[in-house]
Amino acid sequence: GYRPHAVARQLASRESTVIGVLVSDLHNQFFAELVDGVDEAAQEQGFSLLLQAGQRRAAREERGIDTLLSFSPAGLILLGPVVATSVLAGAARQAPVVAVTRSSRHPDVDTVTDDSEAGARLAVAHLAGLGHRRIAHLDGGNGAQAAVRRRGYLAAMAGLGLAPLVVPSEYTEIGGVLGARALLASAPEATAVFCANDLNAVGAIAELQDSGLRVPGDLSVVGYDNTVLAALRHVSLTTIHQPRHQMGRLAVEVLLGRIRGERDTAARLQLEPSLVVRKTTAAPRTDPHLGGFDVTRHKSPATRPQDPGGFDVNRQESLNPQRDEVRS
Repeated sequence: GYRPHAVARQLASRESTVIGVLVSDLHNQFFAELVDGVDEAAQEQGFSLLLQAGQRRAAREERGIDTLLSFSPAGLILLGPVVATSVLAGAARQAPVVAVTRSSRHPDVDTVTDDSEAGARLAVAHLAGLGHRRIAHLDGGNGAQAAVRRRGYLAAMAGLGLAPLVVPSEYTEIGGVLGARALLASAPEATAVFCANDLNAVGAIAELQDSGLRVPGDLSVVGYDNTVLAALRHVSLTTIHQPRHQMGRLAVEVLLGRIRGERDTAARLQLEPSLVVRKTTAAPRTDPHLGGFDVTRHKSPATRPQDPGGFDVNRQESLNPQRDEVRS
């Protein structure tokens, strides 16, 4: 028999059960895990999701938001948006909006984030506690929370009396590759690097290995997010954990509170990150001249020796989460 189209039925009743979701980067596992939390909570409340991808580009995100609004959704959840605040405000005039992993002071835009400044401080404190003094940061460019993490890194370094070294990068694997390459060229004395996110860290580690360096033997690496990728045994990345699934669920809770008129002030939910220690960090290798690795040891991938104590991106092993050490 005839089954009325869901969108048409909602338009007729003026009560939508669709939540529009903008995903900044479909290639980043972090966002997949966020969506999982959003979808779970939405389904429990009788809502379905309509997705658009932003591809980390503001113009593409703006078009995606317009597309979502054209379906008259109950509200929007924007995951890691990089659009201008004016775009967020414009969307909020048409539907309730929750931005996740994006800070905003606009009174009509609710936010769910982790304390990325505190997370960056945790990363630097961990590395400094191991004895590192030359700690670099591959930043996240214009990515959501990148400026906050950079600020946390700079504050932590200043608090320790250490000279900062920020290398421009972005929240991608290739960004990590290029950032690590730039770091080796400009500051070979560095003994540790705090990367913008896990994807960035994996790219950085691959480039370091291709340059003949061992992680953490020659250079320690810390990521951010604690995605499934970071927990893979052949990656075993020390990283900063932010509770992605919980953040996704909270975004739905906040959105429904706004939809149901339970509050008329902006929600500002901020969750605490924690440090997850795995195998990519260790005390710095002592060197009488540099205090770090010897740049003359760099070899091409074809000639460098295999070191079972270093990181090998080609070694495929199963998950081993029992080895993780979580610290707050």
